[in-house]
Amino acid sequence: MQSLGRLEPVDVREYWKNEATDFTPWLAQEENIRLLSQLLGIELELEGIEENVGPFRADIVCRDTLNDQRILVENQLEQTDHRHLGQLMTYAAGLTAVTIVWVASSFREEHRAALDWLNEITGEDINFFGLEIELWRIGESAMAPKFNIVSKPNNWTKAVVASRSSGSGEMTQTKQMYLQYWTQFKAFVEKNASISKISSGNPPAKHRYNFSIGHSGFRIRAVTGIRDCFLELRLQMSDKNSKAYFHLLYQDKSEIESEIGSPLQWRELPNNVRSEISLRRDDVNPQNPDKWGDYHRWLLTYIEKFYTVFVPRIDNLDVADYIPDDEDFDEE
Repeated sequence: MQSLGRLEPVDVREYWKNEATDFTPWLAQEENIRLLSQLLGIELELEGIEENVGPFRADIVCRDTLNDQRILVENQLEQTDHRHLGQLMTYAAGLTAVTIVWVASSFREEHRAALDWLNEITGEDINFFGLEIELWRIGESAMAPKFNIVSKPNNWTKAVVASRSSGSGEMTQTKQMYLQYWTQFKAFVEKNASISKISSGNPPAKHRYNFSIGHSGFRIRAVTGIRDCFLELRLQMSDKNSKAYFHLLYQDKSEIESEIGSPLQWRELPNNVRSEISLRRDDVNPQNPDKWGDYHRWLLTYIEKFYTVFVPRIDNLDVADYIPDDEDFDEE
């Protein structure tokens, strides 16, 4: 019988030397935000790192895509301390609706108890989580991260399940329209796409639909808007090198737009971890199903053009080639 390996704990500082330059950018990566989403039972979307929220500055800022509530994440690659607890309480006092996640390598018992107490005395719009981050490996294998919830809001699991269930069972007319629209689009893509490497998840009941292009930190997002009557396709970059990648791609702006066959909007988003390059179509009516076939053809045509034009360039991107310019970038 083959022998079994033994799990061994690893000091988090062995992998992440610095909290701000190593751990925070790692946690902000899309696959790790997805890991947090699964753990907390919230569908998170990254807004930025070292982000200003009113008068405060949080390590990581996300939004709950279901209710648009802010999620603030504070990190420590060490045992919890009073200073960080004070920051969390200040956030809660200054913001009307927020979920606060405190991540540390270990929690003092008094700090865990403090989060439990805060969850008891604050209203339903303020929630506190305490998460411990661990690293493990077997022998000489790669290290693997593991999060443990040490504190969470009272009855959180039941509340999350109930809110998601009621949300799907009592879906608004708008959400029903989005779900039907993207469901038909997914079927259209599966039937007509010529590039098999473009993949998507389940159709969402919201205005945007994400497509993977096989590169971590990059995705294509399709967006439609009822109020402003538009379609938009975006290449989004969302890891710690997104600004460098954006500027390296911008060097080929004329050639890229010629290959796409249309001018694009280049948005660096300097106050956000994300940057994006987009193509927009106006004067559409997403609420008219008779027009959906036309919109779906337009989206798929340009999704495939984005893939064909951008992916070979992304394959060859090297952040070392980026030399920052002192001049401000003028977004288009």
